[in-house]
Amino acid sequence: MGSISDKSLADGAKRSARILRFELAPITMLQIILVIAGLWLLFKLLPVFLVLIAAFFITETLNPLVQWLEKKGASRGFSIGLVFVSLLVLTVTLAIFTVPALLAQASSILEQEPLLREQLADKLSGFPFSHDLANWLKGFKYTGTVNVTSATAFSLQAIGFITYGLGAISLALYLMIDRDRMRGGLYSVVPRSHHIRLSRVMMNLETIVGAYIRGQVITSLSIGAFVLVLLLCSGIENALALAVFSSVADILPYIGIFLPMAAAVLSAAPHGPVVTLVVLAGMLIYMEFESRYLVPRVYGRALRLPSTVVLISLLAGGILMGITGALLALPFAAAVMMLLEELRVQLPGEQERVGDVVLRQKDDQGEKEYERRTEGVSSERSAAIAVEISGDRVKEESKVK
Repeated sequence: MGSISDKSLADGAKRSARILRFELAPITMLQIILVIAGLWLLFKLLPVFLVLIAAFFITETLNPLVQWLEKKGASRGFSIGLVFVSLLVLTVTLAIFTVPALLAQASSILEQEPLLREQLADKLSGFPFSHDLANWLKGFKYTGTVNVTSATAFSLQAIGFITYGLGAISLALYLMIDRDRMRGGLYSVVPRSHHIRLSRVMMNLETIVGAYIRGQVITSLSIGAFVLVLLLCSGIENALALAVFSSVADILPYIGIFLPMAAAVLSAAPHGPVVTLVVLAGMLIYMEFESRYLVPRVYGRALRLPSTVVLISLLAGGILMGITGALLALPFAAAVMMLLEELRVQLPGEQERVGDVVLRQKDDQGEKEYERRTEGVSSERSAAIAVEISGDRVKEESKVK
């Protein structure tokens, strides 16, 4: 018995001493290297991808106007030129009517800053808990020195932003002019069996971008109208210029509401504390209304996103990529949910729905019709046929709904 137990103990010791070895197949190692290289390349070329995304947004924003002009009988080239020229004229006109007024307002505030600061300090000195703050305001002196390094870095960033913006506009113009060829090139690299689904995905992306732009227009016009009425009722000068500035600044997530608030409050400061408090209270109420009600409702309905997803997407995008991430968070979240729906990604434990079976049958029918109609035609014409088939299906589904 003793020898048997000793032998079992020895076998157990040998088993415990075994070394587990993990060996990666060459193809697995190659895949890992390619993934790492792809992530590194994506990080390095991030500005290029952002320019592409911005160009896509510009294209899908202006494309409905171009299509409307085409339906009226205008050629595509003329329609594109008219839309871009009209946008340029509108931008220049707004700049002419608002920038000088805003600069004059800012200059007036700077000139009155010492007097306003002294008045504020006198009022604060009457309260024991704000006595130190009042003394600091009275003794505050602006040196007027400028850090050359910071100014140079800011100038370079501004030049880079303008360059990327012009690049996005130029790329959008090229995409709109050469739409058929670009679309044909995309379809030529995708297997024909997926062309119908690709066309539907592209149409859904266009719908998402259009819904996002409409939501942005609603929120911008809303704050612009509110600021205009509030400042006119308060008797503040240059109310229209400040309202236009508020509409443009509202495009920026997070800080978009604070910039109009600061401009409105500073413009109201020379009119006395009562007017200033009224303007401040009005802007705070609107900020709460926009963040709690308007943004979740407008973007949630337009992009078909729950209110919680809207808020979480904005926070996540802002943390990961700052203002740019927050700007792209909502359409990105809507695009991801759309792709999950279109590609029919089966989550763990999820059963196939009846609607998925019906949609797959329609996809098969569409693919067969597409193959029949595109036999022997060019890639550009094939792409147009795929878009036509998907558009007809969307119209049929909308009639059923």
